[in-house]
Formats: sequence, structure tokens, C-alpha cells
Amino acid sequence: MHPRPPFLCTACAVCLIAAFALAGCATPVGVRHLDSKEANRQLTESVLGGENLSAPTLQVINRAGLTEIYQKKPADAIAALHRGGQTADQPDRRFALAELSFLQALRSGDRSHYLASALYAYAFLFPRNPGAAPDAFDPRLRTAVDLYNQGIAEGFTDRETGKVVLEAGTYKLPFGELVVRIDPAEYRWGPFRMVDFVAADRLAVRGLNNDYRWPGIGSALIAALRHVKGEQEAAYTMVPSSLKMAATAFLQLDDVEAGIAAGRVEGALALFTTQESTSVKVGGRDVPLEFRPSSALAYTLEGSEVYSLELKALFSGDLSILKKSPRFKDNVFLMGPYRPGRIPLVLVHGTASSPARWAQLLNEIINDRELWNRYQIWLFTYNTGNPISYSAGILAHGLRNVVRSLDPDSKDPALRKMVVVGHSQGGMLTKLTAVDSGARFWDPIFTVPLDQLDVSPEARELLQRSLFFEPLPFVRRVVFIATPHRGSYRVGGRVNELLQRLITLPFAIISPLQEVVDRRPEAIATRGIENKVPRSTDNMDPDGSFVKTYASIPIAPGIIAHSIIAVGNPEDPQEEWSDGVVKYDSAHIDGVASELIVHSGHSTQETSPTIEEVRRILMENLKAP
Repeated sequence: MHPRPPFLCTACAVCLIAAFALAGCATPVGVRHLDSKEANRQLTESVLGGENLSAPTLQVINRAGLTEIYQKKPADAIAALHRGGQTADQPDRRFALAELSFLQALRSGDRSHYLASALYAYAFLFPRNPGAAPDAFDPRLRTAVDLYNQGIAEGFTDRETGKVVLEAGTYKLPFGELVVRIDPAEYRWGPFRMVDFVAADRLAVRGLNNDYRWPGIGSALIAALRHVKGEQEAAYTMVPSSLKMAATAFLQLDDVEAGIAAGRVEGALALFTTQESTSVKVGGRDVPLEFRPSSALAYTLEGSEVYSLELKALFSGDLSILKKSPRFKDNVFLMGPYRPGRIPLVLVHGTASSPARWAQLLNEIINDRELWNRYQIWLFTYNTGNPISYSAGILAHGLRNVVRSLDPDSKDPALRKMVVVGHSQGGMLTKLTAVDSGARFWDPIFTVPLDQLDVSPEARELLQRSLFFEPLPFVRRVVFIATPHRGSYRVGGRVNELLQRLITLPFAIISPLQEVVDRRPEAIATRGIENKVPRSTDNMDPDGSFVKTYASIPIAPGIIAHSIIAVGNPEDPQEEWSDGVVKYDSAHIDGVASELIVHSGHSTQETSPTIEEVRRILMENLKAP
């Protein structure tokens, strides 16, 4: 054998050293270990959470050989990907284009890219060939829905006002144009026109325990209402125009695949509310619509004057709480149009309070898919300093009028399953819808029967409804929440003396009594009563005659009653239980179908255990014949 040249030995040594060195370093292909936080981020990453693209979109860019172009000129890469959209990997490219367009819109502020994102997402979700549609396990499905929903909202948002402007017309696209049709009737909601749309995703809800989202297709919006002059519709008569509506805009596209290829996409925009439909038919299948009812409720209450009226309505018996209109003469308003077959849930607030204090309960009820289309919510409001029997008379009279006006022929059995829920003083009003008082309230004040009094018809009617109560035939259940059936230990003595000076009574109460004094003074058992009319706080004095008479009257047969009693000190002996305003012994009454004790302060109507109990009662009411 011939010896190897020295330079060959040296070369071999170098190669061996290099091979050993490489064995201790990272290979060109391999893995690195991730912590759980980074692993989860990679699984869920998309432009909806920032400016990082999802893994499926990055894969499409790489496969198309557009990685370097996208890094330098993203618009050129998107255009190239658009031109190649007729290849076999269409679904993948459509999703990638939707995400890329959305990111381009975020960076550039150009609304046309938002609209393009929505169109690509629509084509991905609803392809001409149903077999190409993403299945439920494809993580891109929900992302594409959100890209469509937000693409529509942002694409029609005016940058100066922040409002979503939904108008028919031709809109610019990066690859052509979008032609939108809108039937003017889409804006109508009964006698109202929906106006001033805002995107629900742009609203951060505060003050509510839960911000509910009904997931689905369509841009979730909140709309203001404007009454159309001269328009009337019986079902909407008692719906206030101050409500904000949860509405959803859905742009249904005509053969979107052909439109994208041709550079001209056409579609019809429709508006939906939860009162009408919660799904839309696309490609022969029902698809759920996106709604944000919590946002609508919170937006309704944002800046509302109703909160500032609470104390004013306590101290002034003549304060006009609702706008002076024949529609609200009964102090009852509806949260939506009357729909036959839906049971009324009537909510009656307490002292120095307002319907706004039912917000937590309202939020849970309107978002409960088992209840939302089976109950209709009615709210009663009143001047809470007025005598309890006077306010209860307004409630009973108002409910009779509302039922009669909505169902004059008594054809709707759902109206005869009404549930009335009252908190605090509102619970006392609620009880008087479900009792037969006879002359118990009349006899201590007057010495002769009502029909023997020489007074005007107006005075007679007011005395009748304020001092004589019969169970309302359409009330099926009553619910008492923290109700002082035997009075509140917080009133009486010096407190009442102060409130007597602060609370003014309406002329409507004083006038009938003055008529009796002027025409037949001997008919009044208590002299000077016209100057000593009790306030609601007097009526809740545990030592007062009114509350003792009230407590002695049982719930009428056939009406089911439930009690929810707040106790803030459950660790103490039962005789000391209280919610800070009402003692347990006052809130407890015999003969109820259920009694739930909740660890809470007096405003327990806002707490989860109380709301859940109300829900249980409502479900029970549905099952009852």
C-alpha cells in the first residue's frame, strides 16, 4: 500500500472534527419545546387578536411562494393570491385572503379591504359546492365568521362619526366593486325606524354581571329608534322610543364566487332583531344570527335620566316619570312589541328606585334562550312617595287597561298566566293585585259606603281603585322580593316626620278627599284627613294601621305566591335576621308556594341567587296548565 499524502490526512481530520461538532448543534430540521402559554397562542393566533396571521394563512403564503413579496409589499402579495384563487386549493386561499385583507385594513385604514375580507370569508363559509364548506371541527370556521361580521361592520363605519352607515350603493373593492341593495322596509321596526347604528363590538359593557353574545353570522349592531310620524301599530303602542335595539346586519351575496372572479359582487343587506328571527337561510340551510342583547340594554341605560328621577319621584307625587303621552297613561311600558302566546312578566320596583334597577334580572331573562321568546317583559313605574294603595290602584288599573287594549277579545291564553314580581314596596303593590280586600281599607276612613258619597265621577273612580282591591283575573303568580309585608323598621318616628315634610302628594289624591269634606264632611271618620294623607313611608311603619290591615289580607285562592327573602346576617339568631331594611319576620308570610332565603342586602333583586330563583319560578309557570 502506498502511504496517503499528508494533505489528505489533514482534510479527513477536518471533516471528522466538523462532523463531531455538528452532532452537538441544532440540526437544520427539528423541534423546540414550547411552554403551554406559547403553545396555546399558536393554536388560536389570528389577526382578530392582534397583527399575527394564523398558521393556515401563513401556510398558504408559503405554498404560493409569496413570503418575501408579502413582507415587502403586502398589497401585491394579496393581489397575486387573489389572481390565483381559481386553483384547486380555493377554500384555503379564500380564508387566507379574508385574513390578509382584514390585516391590510387594520394597517391602512382603507374600508375597502374590510369589505373584501367579508366577501372572501363569505365565499369560504358558503361555497357554491356545499361539500367544500368547512366542517364544525375546522378552527377556521369561527374565525371566518368573525372576519365576515367585523368586516361588514367596519366596512360600513363612518370614520368621523363612528356610526355604521347602512346605505344602498356601489362600494370600492381592492379588486373591483360591491353593489349593495337595501329595501327601505329593512329599517322599520313596527312604527319606528332604526337609526344611528353602532357596532356592538365597539361597546364595552359596564355594570352588568354578564355581557352575553349570541354567536352566529351577521354584524351585531345597536340601533336607536325614531318614531315615524303618523305611524301606529297596536303591538308597539307601549314601547318607548328611548329603547336601543339589538339588530343584526347580514349582507347576503349573489353567487359570490363568480362575483369575486369577475370583480363585481352584488348582494342584498337585511336587518334582523330578536323579536323577528334568530336565524337566516343561506344556501338552503338555517344559519344562526349574531346578536348582542346585553350591549343594547347597557346602551339604553347609558346616560339615562331614569336614575336621576328616582329620588325626585320619591319626593314629588306629581312628577311625570314617563313622557306625557296617551301611550303611557297607565305607567306601564313594554320592552318589546306584544306578541300573542308570550306570557307577561311584570316587574315592579321599590322605594326611591326605578325600572333600571331590574337591569341584572332583565339581562339574564332576555338572554335566556328558554325564556326569551316565551315571556314578554312589562315594566311598571310610579312615584314611590305616594300612598301604597294609591300606587297599587294605578298598577291594577293599568294592567287591566293594557290587557284589554292588547287582547280585547280575550283570545290569548298566555296573557292569563301573568307573573308579577315586586321588590320591596313594589312587592306590596304586587300583593294588592292578588287579594280581595273588601272594605278593609275603606271602613277606617269613611262612615258611609262609596255609593252614598256625593262626589264627582272622577273622584269616585279614584277612591274605588285606591281603596278596593280584587284579584286580577289574569295574574297567575306573584313573587315578593325583600317585601316589608309587616313594615320596615327603618321607617317610623323621626324618619317619618322628616319625610312628611319632604314628600309632596299629587293633587289627584287631595282633590277627592276635599270634595267629600266640602259636600259631606260627616262621611269622613277621621277629621282633617285631607291634610294628613299618609305617604308610602307612613304605610310601611310597622306600628301603623295601614300595614296591619294590609298584612291581615290573604292571597286570593288560585293565585300562586312565592317569597324571596334577603338576610344579611344569617349567622345570627332568626329573630334578628334582616337585610338592613326589612326584617325576616316582616318579609315572611304564610301560604306561599316557596320561600327562598338569600344571603344578601336589601337590593337582592340584583344578585345571582335571587335571579336564579325568579328563573326557576318562570320555568315552573311555563309547565303549569
